[in-house]
Amino acid sequence: MSTDTLQPLPMATSIEEMQACCPDILGEAISEDEAIVAARVFKALGDPTRLRLLSMIAASEGQEACVCDLIEPVGLAQPTVSHHLKVLLEAGLVARERRGSWAYYRLRPEAVTAITRALGA
Repeated sequence: MSTDTLQPLPMATSIEEMQACCPDILGEAISEDEAIVAARVFKALGDPTRLRLLSMIAASEGQEACVCDLIEPVGLAQPTVSHHLKVLLEAGLVARERRGSWAYYRLRPEAVTAITRALGA
């Protein structure tokens, strides 16, 4: 299956699957399914704006940020920022909570752990 046609996994399973599948992708061969899950996460991280957004969320108090606070620093319109955050959400890297008309995004620490483990770091 091409990574360009991947369908998003439910947030609750993508990182958990990656943790189970990828103790060290540099140390042993992984299955096709494991590679699909890992590719989805790395594809989400393959965009500079998404990397910046993820780092901004991680650096925010409580590792949480309102989408309204992320718009100006990246210099993009709200719909574009929301799209990038949705990609991070679907990859399981962040969690989202609605508060009134705004969405707040929180870093999922287990996602960072899974990425670090996958890289063998």
